[in-house]
Amino acid sequence: MPLDPQMKAILDKAAAAGNPPFHKLTPAAARAFIRSRPPMGAPESVAHVEDRRIPGPAGQIPIRIYRPIGSAPLPAVVFFHGGGWVVGDIEMTDPVCRILTNAARCATVSVDYRLAPEHRFPAGPEDCYAATRWVAENAAMIGADPARLAVAGTSAGASLATVAAMMARDRGGPQLGYQVLWYPATDAEMDTPSHRNYATDSYYFLSRADMEWFWGHYLSSERDKANPYCAPAAAKDLSGLPPALVITAEYDPLRDEGEEYAARLRRAGVATRCTRYEGVTHGFVGMAQILAKGRQAVEEAAAALRETFGR
Repeated sequence: MPLDPQMKAILDKAAAAGNPPFHKLTPAAARAFIRSRPPMGAPESVAHVEDRRIPGPAGQIPIRIYRPIGSAPLPAVVFFHGGGWVVGDIEMTDPVCRILTNAARCATVSVDYRLAPEHRFPAGPEDCYAATRWVAENAAMIGADPARLAVAGTSAGASLATVAAMMARDRGGPQLGYQVLWYPATDAEMDTPSHRNYATDSYYFLSRADMEWFWGHYLSSERDKANPYCAPAAAKDLSGLPPALVITAEYDPLRDEGEEYAARLRRAGVATRCTRYEGVTHGFVGMAQILAKGRQAVEEAAAALRETFGR
């Protein structure tokens, strides 16, 4: 399908700016570029925003808590930002978390987990699991209901969300009711048609070359590719995971691995819905303030969360 007109305008503007692709930058330069991008519009207002630091496996983990108008206790979503495990932070996903908080009528807890290559696998997943457990154990403190808890994330953050769900299953809790996976990175082998189709073209924001760069910084060794806590597609058993919504983008090297992961969840008996958004690229949810399909993808997730948690 042709590019969505709004998406094409965004891509053309980015191409005209001449920004270098991730794989040609150092991690420090890539982070500086992400931080330097101008906002895509005024952020939505929410009833309450609070920054905290919570205990983690290797020190304090920064989190940001959002709450909508409404009485406690609220359902809670633990949210993990994207950025290939190398870039990104809670500021980058602040606009999306605000939209999700209002649309899902839930508390959202955004997690600033440790980044590679300074902190390679398994640092990020362990931080994300620790944060998920902290939210469950301290739900009353933040106005949340521990019996109505979900995880969500974009890209690498979606990978971390489903890994946190695996860890919760394997380590005796907490009990999770849902997982929202926007264009997840699940397979370190990168051997799919969508990866081959977008091998070198950075016009679509993310290329196979970029993903090779991200995985190269994230992996501690080649053996990690076979570890499901690193690459969820390596899991031999996906049963017992919470119901899922997987959202993919047509012009995205991660499209096929996300859709295959959704199919495997269904084959394992996990209630899973998979929606492909045509005409858009990787990262489109992060453009929800200016891209109608990005907003739609957040609202689809919010509707699924409201249905799950009786909102």
